[in-house]
Amino acid sequence: MQIFVDADACPVVRIVERIAKEYKIPVTLLCDTNHVLTSDYSKVIVVGAGADSVDFKLISLLKKGEGDIVVTQDYGVAAMALGKEAFAIHQSGKWYTNENIDQMLMERHLAKKARRSNSKNHLKGPRKRTEEDDQRFADSFEKMIQTAVRCYHIQKN
Repeated sequence: MQIFVDADACPVVRIVERIAKEYKIPVTLLCDTNHVLTSDYSKVIVVGAGADSVDFKLISLLKKGEGDIVVTQDYGVAAMALGKEAFAIHQSGKWYTNENIDQMLMERHLAKKARRSNSKNHLKGPRKRTEEDDQRFADSFEKMIQTAVRCYHIQKN
């Protein structure tokens, strides 16, 4: 069992590391050459800055049925992770599941289509992250770890 973080501009890296350390679970942070990351706990993998290069590297590292956890805000990465029987969580704390991923991908597609059709559509950036956001993620992430450990333990016995 490992935790993999799509770490390009990920605001929850330190929370992931803190909780993973408590459970003694190894963490791998993946980023492209446009981002510089260092960590005293996690392994850092830097890949080329090509489109989706971090995504494909992350998915290639997942081991099917090992209870791996992926932290990403990319629905496509989450869908591929679920396909490898990994757990996946958004930085908001929302779990990606086989039950919700299709709808999330469809909503992303429709939003992208709407943006392309309306040149006047100016999107604001994401709202500022709060301590409540961090706590919500931490609580949800810890529950995911506990679930993964339980499922992984059952599979191994």
